[in-house]
Amino acid sequence: MAYGNDRERRRNTAPLVNVSLRALLVVVTSAGLLAACTANWRAPVETRGSSGVRQARVETPRPGPGPVVAIGEYRVQRGDTLYGIAWQQGIDYRQIARWNGLRPPYRIYVGQTLSLRAPREPHIPPADPPPTVRNPPRTSTVTAPRPAVSTRPARLVWSWPAHGRITATFDANDRLRSGIKIAGRAGDSVTASESGRVVYSGSGLIGYGRLIIIKHNENYLSAYGHNRKIMVAEGDQVAKGQKIAEMGFTNNGDPLLHFEIRRDGKPVDPIRLLPKR
Repeated sequence: MAYGNDRERRRNTAPLVNVSLRALLVVVTSAGLLAACTANWRAPVETRGSSGVRQARVETPRPGPGPVVAIGEYRVQRGDTLYGIAWQQGIDYRQIARWNGLRPPYRIYVGQTLSLRAPREPHIPPADPPPTVRNPPRTSTVTAPRPAVSTRPARLVWSWPAHGRITATFDANDRLRSGIKIAGRAGDSVTASESGRVVYSGSGLIGYGRLIIIKHNENYLSAYGHNRKIMVAEGDQVAKGQKIAEMGFTNNGDPLLHFEIRRDGKPVDPIRLLPKR
């Protein structure tokens, strides 16, 4: 009789035990979720191993982007020159030098940040006017005449940098047509259009291929793009008509020379400066 009572008690308490286990499971699960929310949780990503069984892995967060240069600034990269940066940005190299306190020979360094716009001038309140002096004493001064100094640059006489027909002309309103394109054959000679000093020689300027920039005076620069072979280096003095490169190909596979002339950093139409054929 006692045995029967024990079986009856166990049957009556079984639901209570199940309810307690379920309540405990809910508490443990809730605590785990709260801990996961407060910790640095990483989303599991499911992958399949060689056996086809799903495996969980923790995705490692990717590093964010590096430091970004603000608008109106440029971070110097390896191979950059002041003239190349100015050419790419369409700004007179002398302005960039002045804005950044650079002096000839305009040395710049990898990682250096250059400002590409004029700095803001601090507001200075107007000074009080000087006191009025009545009947100032008369003094006689003798001013020696100053000799006249010509500020006009030496006249440049341009020559054609390559032989061939013109396939694209200059358009001041189109940045992609800031010069002219002269067709030819790969390997044709490219010559300096005027005497000067090479201030850029390389392929770091996007859209120009292997490029040469020559400085002719304080105002004028010329550029020769899409070369197959460059035959001069930065700092070289070149003479008018000297071979400086061999004609190469554009991205479209056309053999031609891209030729530009800029005055004070602004493109001008080379046809107006080159002699008539």
